[in-house]
Amino acid sequence: MTSTTRSLIDARPEDVGMSSQRLARMSRLIERYIEAGRYPGAISMVARRDRVVHFETYGSMDDEAGKAMQPDTIVRAYSMTKPIVSVGLMQLYEESLFQLDDPVSAYVPEFRDQQVMVGGTVDDPQVRPASREMTIRDVLMHTSGLVQRGTANPIAEMYARAGVNGNESTFDLAEMVSRVGRLPLYCDPGSAWNYSISTDVVGYLCEVFSGRRLDHYLRERIFEPLGMPDTGFHVREGEIDRLAACYERDDAAFAATGKYYRLQDAPEGSVYTTPRTYFAGAGGLVTTAADYMRFSRMLANGGSLEGERILGPRTLEYMRMNHLPGGTDLAGMGQPQFGETTMYGVGFGLGFAVLLDPTRSQVMGTPGEFYWGGAASTAFFINPAEELAVVFLTQLRPSSSYPIRRELRIAAYQAITD
Repeated sequence: MTSTTRSLIDARPEDVGMSSQRLARMSRLIERYIEAGRYPGAISMVARRDRVVHFETYGSMDDEAGKAMQPDTIVRAYSMTKPIVSVGLMQLYEESLFQLDDPVSAYVPEFRDQQVMVGGTVDDPQVRPASREMTIRDVLMHTSGLVQRGTANPIAEMYARAGVNGNESTFDLAEMVSRVGRLPLYCDPGSAWNYSISTDVVGYLCEVFSGRRLDHYLRERIFEPLGMPDTGFHVREGEIDRLAACYERDDAAFAATGKYYRLQDAPEGSVYTTPRTYFAGAGGLVTTAADYMRFSRMLANGGSLEGERILGPRTLEYMRMNHLPGGTDLAGMGQPQFGETTMYGVGFGLGFAVLLDPTRSQVMGTPGEFYWGGAASTAFFINPAEELAVVFLTQLRPSSSYPIRRELRIAAYQAITD
């Protein structure tokens, strides 16, 4: 443990009802993955009762440069952007600027009279009118009928042809909704849970209701109040040497390198090192462990941290309820598996997955835990009942490569002793 990580630890695990000896199992879990050549490096952080009790760095942040993982290493958050942008929109909900059942088209005219693709091809799609309007709640909970970029889906191909390429898009969010609004939906809004670019639309709605660019809005309303200086849509000038390399799983690489991955995005020349005009709410942020833990502690504390209130506690409680129709789980919404884990016993709120039934999900935890992760295997989870927040950062795509996110839950919960 370095002096920097030590300075960010507030208490011993025993001070908050956890065991140091048992919490060391989390470190050993991560070290096994790195020693086996499955991850380049990682950072783990645990807080309970608003006190950080564990902060460890492991392995490398950049194999090619021979740089060890540092406590202040900057990583690509990818989909861990989504909860932050969702919180941003719900701050505006608290100002009564919209209602969750409002149609998106009331504020985004490009989304009027949407069609659903029912057959045909990318070049000649067969469509019909959507059965109902897409609502703001739909885009918060991925029941909008939009799809994920880069998937084997004809709608995703249409996005690509329209130049809607997330972080690499060369226009702004207003242009994105203009282009996407001309394309059909995958399904009727509300009929299925379909992970998608919905949170890019959430980000655009933040701009519409606040009158501010999304990057400025998040900085003023979330990052600065919480003390998250290294979180934003690009790495600040002079800080690029802190950006980790990103890797992708490649089992064939082991014979030559002894590692099951290869370089996917080097820090030098990465899209994350230059300012952009497209602020991807679905996955555009960079962050650090310390920054994301401050966001996580705010969530664990019911919406405030060190005197700064970001959300009202009732708003946050509402966000982490299961909003899926009829109280069903994601498996009941046509998503029995997502990434490396099943979705039985898991619901979805307004920006987060929500654990409904640990026995059905077969993952240790308690009902009410909420969480999400990112494409490069990053993860966080919050358990309000246990006053527990856990952040795990690494840079390996895809996130489904290994079941470490399930295993981290075991490592965290088994360390609780009270």
